[in-house]
Amino acid sequence: MTTHNRVDHSNDNAEDFPSAASPPQVMDKSRPRSDNMAANKVECNACPVLCQITEGRTGACDRYANVSGVLTRVDPLVLMQRISAEPATTEDQEPDALFVTGVGAGTTYPDYKPAPFIVASKVRGIDMVTVVTEGIFSYCSFKVKIDTDRYLGPERASIRHKGEEVGHVTTAEYGSQMLSLGGVHHLTGSTKKEGRITCDMMMALGNKQAVELEIEGGAKLIVQAGRAPIVDGVEEKHMRVGCGSAAVGMFAKQWFGHVDEVVVVDDHITGVLSEHQAGRCLDMPPSGIKMKGRKSTPGRYFQVANPGNGWGGTDIADPLEIIDGFDAEVARAGMRLLMTSTTGEHAAYFVLDAQLQPVAAEMPAAVQKVVDKIIENCEPSLSSVLFLAGAGGSLRAGVTDNPVWLTNSIKQAITNVTCGGAHAYVWAGGGITVMVDVLRMPDQSFGYVPTPAIVAPIEFTMRLDDYERLGGHVDRVRALDDVVSTERSRVVQWTAESGPWPLLQKPMLG
Repeated sequence: MTTHNRVDHSNDNAEDFPSAASPPQVMDKSRPRSDNMAANKVECNACPVLCQITEGRTGACDRYANVSGVLTRVDPLVLMQRISAEPATTEDQEPDALFVTGVGAGTTYPDYKPAPFIVASKVRGIDMVTVVTEGIFSYCSFKVKIDTDRYLGPERASIRHKGEEVGHVTTAEYGSQMLSLGGVHHLTGSTKKEGRITCDMMMALGNKQAVELEIEGGAKLIVQAGRAPIVDGVEEKHMRVGCGSAAVGMFAKQWFGHVDEVVVVDDHITGVLSEHQAGRCLDMPPSGIKMKGRKSTPGRYFQVANPGNGWGGTDIADPLEIIDGFDAEVARAGMRLLMTSTTGEHAAYFVLDAQLQPVAAEMPAAVQKVVDKIIENCEPSLSSVLFLAGAGGSLRAGVTDNPVWLTNSIKQAITNVTCGGAHAYVWAGGGITVMVDVLRMPDQSFGYVPTPAIVAPIEFTMRLDDYERLGGHVDRVRALDDVVSTERSRVVQWTAESGPWPLLQKPMLG
């Protein structure tokens, strides 16, 4: 049997690679060699591409290099460090703790090869094992949540990056619009150009970089994890406090006595205070207002305008466009009308004249105070980026000779799954489908292989005795101290914003 590459991570020959910022990780020399390969090349079998790499150069993915004839992993292994605020009280509660992430670890390709690192540690007196690898994911995507009331585009509309289709618009959620980007059909099911651009876009998005997107029939976006989205050149500030009906309910008591009618303009549910149950409970008299759109329940109107970038996510610039007049038998001159959007970004105050026509007037301080309260209660608008991937054969075989046992152990909450040390949600149903917030992962966690596919870290943590029962590669277990002392690595600090400490967290299952 041919012996394939495994990560050795020693520093031999590292100084021969001039472009490395620090000594790269060296792979062992027991690898297959093509008969027609030049003498100054090495073949990399870390992915199915099998690059033949000239000495002093990297492969197509920029992750492996030929260093003096030795296949070398360029990037260091990433360790996550937790520094406790409390001093240690027992030997098994150290103030400093380290977790070996999959970032920079190397892959398990070909499938039968054990994971690059199988690390033993002790947590509160319990022997634990973490199986660490970089996964090659074709079946993966990014789910992006855009906090905005702006109209981004019709549901199911295609999303393009650099002219190529890379995803689609999905459902609108409460104050946000959801996008699905990437996926196996864009990576491998169309043209080579679409696959390459999709892969580039996904890697940038996962590495917390800004990505330009264009929605067919909709907006142009700049999206970056943890940053405010930019919609058609305008940076968003706030997500809405709620729909129009919810805003009426929340602030009804604060408006009461200062206005005779409030309309909260919203693309989905526009609220009218006097008709709304909140207004009725406050014994507000009817205003006689006539609204455009489709009436749902009292004080709640659908489809008052088309979606757009105007008031409340509609296409209107003048809020009076959605009013169809006032009932002369109910309304009266001098009635006070406030119209506002769901973010308070737009607001206008009117007084009805003798012809029952709304006339713009200066907003009273008491009314302005409530509009300001709407703004105060709006959360900052952000772009949230979540990596969604199916962990398949090579990952599971890198853990155990019987891969289905790993899957079962995750469903039974025996094994915890993390990605770069970040807590991963495991979807219900078959397989190992994980989802993780990229902001909680170390910087530069994502890479690629030119098949094309995304490379991302993944770790499986369990008790040592459970790992033995799973049929794990127990002969490859290494002590944490050994990994720390012998491998080239870089350390990133864990903070509470990163989520639970990976060696203590409980599995998060669907």
